[in-house]
Amino acid sequence: MGKKTTERAPITFIDLFCGIGGFHLAADTLGWQCRFACDIDSCCQQVYQANFGMLPAGDIHDVANGDIPKHDVLLAGFPCQPFSIIGEQRGFEDTRGTLFFEIARILDAKRPAAFVLENVKQLRTHDHGKTFARIQEVIHELGYSFDSRILNTMDFGLPHKRERVLMVGFAKPVEFAFPVGTGPMLPLSAILEPSVGPEHFASAKVQEQRRVRHPNPSCSPAIWHENKQGNVSSHPYSCALRANGSYNYLLVDGIRRLTPREMLRLQGFPDSFQAVCSNSQTRKQAGNAVSVPVIAAVLRQVQDAMTAGRESKRTSDHDTNRGVWSEPCSVSRDSLFPQL
Repeated sequence: MGKKTTERAPITFIDLFCGIGGFHLAADTLGWQCRFACDIDSCCQQVYQANFGMLPAGDIHDVANGDIPKHDVLLAGFPCQPFSIIGEQRGFEDTRGTLFFEIARILDAKRPAAFVLENVKQLRTHDHGKTFARIQEVIHELGYSFDSRILNTMDFGLPHKRERVLMVGFAKPVEFAFPVGTGPMLPLSAILEPSVGPEHFASAKVQEQRRVRHPNPSCSPAIWHENKQGNVSSHPYSCALRANGSYNYLLVDGIRRLTPREMLRLQGFPDSFQAVCSNSQTRKQAGNAVSVPVIAAVLRQVQDAMTAGRESKRTSDHDTNRGVWSEPCSVSRDSLFPQL
């Protein structure tokens, strides 16, 4: 008789502050299984249910520990407004900032093998680093390791300059390395729709203001970006999408706004993803979302670290049993946007 083989059970996860499901999409690429999701925004709940067949719970404060199933990995893109340069940067003084402690509560109660958190890069420097130091302190008090890295969506195949801090930790010692990127960036032309309705065009007055402030763009197609000081620049990529930014702060070639579908594409959501809410809600959701290829690459590394850790229990501590996965998680135009 041949050797009996056993299939390893898929990694399970929970999706806190899930938004429209960027973490879930990334986890799906690895065959992970979602056990629980929550988000207080009813529109995000509708989109999540339409795409993943499960309705997220609401306010995490109302979810008891006993209502959260056992899981392997906790995923959370906890609200970033308390730490963003766009907001007032009140940090833990803002009630949304305290949502991190809900993550800590669940880590303490359920003891998953690992966690992956995402936030704006300003979290690391907020209040002269004290906020980030407190987060690390809490994580260590819970018995988890803590590692962080600022990753840019542009390094993972999308024309979107979006820097976010990723935080990863494990309950037991493992060898983990953040991904370094996945290769060349898609051209902006692969993201933009060939024709859009008149409702997406800026007014003649706004278009003229852009031309006056930026008379010599260096490339086309380009995204023209206006900063808070009123300076205009153009790039063959988009600056970071924002949930509550001015409707006109990013303009394609200085004349029209990005469509909701284009914004979803810039975050790595495939064209098969259903946007079931209004255009204004979809723009907000895309601005709040995580970049799917970035998260997929990080989760691939987490999966390998966990797998290597399990294998090391069964074998000796020989180096060949403790390596980390280093092949990039490839993202192609066809896999993201098969309809283009």
